[in-house]
Formats: sequence, structure tokens, C-alpha cells
Amino acid sequence: MPTLVDLTRTMDPENRARVHESFKALETVIAPRIQYLSPESGGLERMMSIFGCQASDLPDGEGWGEDMLTEMNTHCGTHVDAPLHSGRLIEGKPARTISDISLDELFRPGMVLDVRRWVKPGAAIPIEGLQAAIEATGREIQDGDAVLIRTGQERYTMADAEYYNYPGMTGDGTRFLTSLGASILGTDALAWDRPFPVMRRAFEETGDPAQIWDGHFAIRDKEAFIVQQLTNLAALPPTGFTVGFFPLKLPRTSAAPARVVAFLGD
Repeated sequence: MPTLVDLTRTMDPENRARVHESFKALETVIAPRIQYLSPESGGLERMMSIFGCQASDLPDGEGWGEDMLTEMNTHCGTHVDAPLHSGRLIEGKPARTISDISLDELFRPGMVLDVRRWVKPGAAIPIEGLQAAIEATGREIQDGDAVLIRTGQERYTMADAEYYNYPGMTGDGTRFLTSLGASILGTDALAWDRPFPVMRRAFEETGDPAQIWDGHFAIRDKEAFIVQQLTNLAALPPTGFTVGFFPLKLPRTSAAPARVVAFLGD
């Protein structure tokens, strides 16, 4: 049996209260709100209403457990971006949605690029750092690989301002990885690109629209699936494992929360 390593962040509603004040707009991509209907209260009331019974009619006077999710973005928690997230046309063809992607495309050989030595908070991850990290794995990126970027963001919590000032990928860096064959691009950071304030400042200073969300827009040139908010990358070897990215089966969406699991060994 293979060893399973969970790379998925828990979408804990309590983390919404921990989001730094400057980033409250991101609450819906951190976690949903959850209304817990327990067997002795909300679940009991639901069963009595549905079945027209009394609590005394049910085992131990209890109903079922049930939970209501609200205020949840399709990009919530650890999630897979479908190509549609980056635009209507990808490689000149209509962009695929989550429901267009087959599971075999999301069960791929993986490799971890540990770029911690080459990154700075809020700055672009340099291509030379990516190259060095690839060399450190002992093999080249192959067609269809899932390439997971370890930036070191796991050392911060959502209450830390540093959590939101993560190293990010540029368009050039993204195209570098896809040109080598990577079809899944993952990161342990909150997002794939540089932080929004960093990109906005660069755009305002230069007037260059290429500074805006260039990491995501790069897959318009060559299709890839971007996965964000990974965790536990430190538990993986550089290569020699397979990763399953299992998104919720939602129709026609630009993303879906996913359970991401690495399979090590036999």
C-alpha cells in the first residue's frame, strides 16, 4: 500500500476571523461559513419537520448531523483552477471548465521545487531559482508532470501579515515551466501570482499591463491547471511520487475546492 500524504488545507471557518485586517476581502477563498446542525438540536428539528415525528420517536431522542455551507468561493481553500479562470480562450480555443477536465489529467507524477533559497517576500520567483530547484530533484520536468512550488509559506498563519506577502510566479516563470511539459502548477502560497498589491503597484509605476496577473494569464499561451493553497510539501521527497488532485464535481465552473493527496511508494 502506498503512503498517503495530505496536501490539502483545512477550510476552517475560524480562519476567517484570523484573516489580516487588510485582506478581509479574501475571506471567501479562505473558508466557507458553516452552520452546524447537530443531532441534538438543528438536525433533530430538521428530522421532526421532515418526518412529522417527535424527538421521542428517534433513537436517543436525536436526529441526524447536518451542515450548511455559505459564502464559499469556488476558489476556496486548496483548489484547482480550470483554464477558464485565465480567460475565455486558451491556446486560441474555448477555455475548459472544471467539468471538462478528466480525473486522469489530475492524477500525475509529481515533483517538488524547493525555491526557498531564491525567493523574497512579495517578489517574483526567479527563473534561475526554478532551474536550480529542478536540478536538485535529479530529473527533468516531463510532459504531464505536476510541479509543486515550495516557497516556505507554511511557516506563517493567516493571522500573520507575512502570509499575504508571498513570493509569486510571473508570466515568464509560468511559461518556463509549461514549456518544459508541466501540466499542473501548484504552490504552497495563497496564490500563484505575486500579491495583488505588488502587481498593482508595479502597474501604476510602469504603466505596463503585463504586470497584471501575468502568472495566470500565461496559461492562455499553453494550457495548464493551477493549484493554490497547498500545504505539507515538506513531507514529500523531491520526486518519485504521484499526486491526485480531486476537485468537487461542479458544472462549468472556473475552479473547485479539491482534496489533494500525494501517493508515495508502492
